[in-house]
Amino acid sequence: MGYLTAGINHKTAPVSLREQVAFAPEQLPEALHDACRFLNTREVAILSTCNRTELYLGSQVNQQLALDWLTQYHNLDHQLLQDHSYIYKNELAVRHIMRVACGLDSMVLGEPQILGQLKSAFATAQEAGTAGSYLSRLFQFSFTKAKQVRTETAIGRQPVSVAYAATTLAKQIFSDLSQNTALLIGAGETIELVAKHLHQQGVRDILVVNRTMSRARMLSDQFGGRSALLSDIPHVLPQADIVISSTASPVPVLGKGVVERALKQRKHRPMFMVDIAVPRDIEQEVGELADIYLYTVDDLQDVIEDNMQQRQEAAYEAEHIVETGADEFMAQLRSLDAVSLLRAYRLQTENIRDIELERAIVMLGNGTPAEQVLTQFARTLTNKLMHTPSVQLKKVASEGLQDRLEWAEELLGVNDND
Repeated sequence: MGYLTAGINHKTAPVSLREQVAFAPEQLPEALHDACRFLNTREVAILSTCNRTELYLGSQVNQQLALDWLTQYHNLDHQLLQDHSYIYKNELAVRHIMRVACGLDSMVLGEPQILGQLKSAFATAQEAGTAGSYLSRLFQFSFTKAKQVRTETAIGRQPVSVAYAATTLAKQIFSDLSQNTALLIGAGETIELVAKHLHQQGVRDILVVNRTMSRARMLSDQFGGRSALLSDIPHVLPQADIVISSTASPVPVLGKGVVERALKQRKHRPMFMVDIAVPRDIEQEVGELADIYLYTVDDLQDVIEDNMQQRQEAAYEAEHIVETGADEFMAQLRSLDAVSLLRAYRLQTENIRDIELERAIVMLGNGTPAEQVLTQFARTLTNKLMHTPSVQLKKVASEGLQDRLEWAEELLGVNDND
C-alpha cells in the first residue's frame, strides 16, 4: 500500500486550464466511482476548488494513470495537462495534503476555507464509498495537524483571503464604499466572507442573488441587505457598482450583452467586477468593455502578496509542524505494516503447528509411545519453521549480500561467534 496525489493548482496552471479540470459538486460521486474503475483501486478522493483539482489515492497506482484518467474524463489534451500537473508519492503525498489542509499551499497563505473544502471532499468520498481506512487515516491526521497549526501559530489571525483581497481592491477603486451598491452572485462560504468584509468596510447596500431565494435571503439578512434570484440579474445589475461572483455553475452566469445594457442604463458609470469562480462566472469578453474593471482570482495575486508579510513568520512554524507531522505519520504507517506482517507470520506458524499437533494426536491414538511422538513432533515442527528462512539465508549468502546477513542476525537474535 501507499499514497499518491496528482493534480494542478494556481501555481502550476492558469485559470483557463483549471476551469477545464474542475469538477462540479454533482459530478463528484460518479467521478469517484469512475476513477476507481479506471485506476483499479478502492480508495479515491477528489478535491476541486477554484484554485486546485487534486486526486488523493490510497494505493500505489501507476502515477501516469492518474493523469490519464483526468485527461480522459475531461477530454483534455494530454500534453497540456502533463505540462501543468504534479504528482507526489508516499511521504511527499502525505506532506502535501497536510500543507494543503493548513493553508500553506494556498494562493492566500494560511486561508481557512481550504480546510473546510478538504473536509467536504473527504465526506463526499466517504458517502460514495471510495474512502476506506487507508485514506481515512491520512485525512483525519491532516485535519488534526491543521487544527494544531491554527492553535499554535498566528497564521490565520490576519484577515487575508481571496474575499479580503477583493474587498481591498474595491477600496482602491472606490474611496468611500459606503456610497456603493454591491451585487454578490452566489451564496456559498466565499461570498459570505466577501459580504462580511464589505460590510466591515462600510458597504450598506448589499444585494445577494442566488439560484434559491431562501439561501440568498438567509445571507443578505445577516447584513441588512436585499436578495433576488439569478434570473433577476438583468434587472438589478444596473444598480451595482461592485459585482463579485462565486458560484458552482459550469457555464457563465453573466454575459457581455447583459453588462452592455446595464452600462447604458448607468450612463457608463464604472463597474468593478471580481470573478472568483472556476469555471468562470463572468464571460471573459466582459473585460473588453469600457468602464468595466474585471478581475479573476489570478489577478488578485498582487493584492494578496501585499498582505502576506505578517503570515510569513507563522508559516515557518507551521512548516515545522507539517514536517514533524509527516514523519510521525509515516512512522505510524510503518508500525502498522510491521503489525500486519507479524500477524501474517503468526498465522502461518500457527497453521504449521496445528497440522503437526493433529498428526501427533493421531499417532498417540494409534498407540505410538508418547516419547517418540513428542520427539517427532518437535523435530518436524523445527524443520518446517526453519525451512523458508534457511532457503532465503542461503540465497542471500550466495549472492554476497553481507548487509542482509548481518540484519538477519539481528532479526533472529543470534550471533555465529557466540
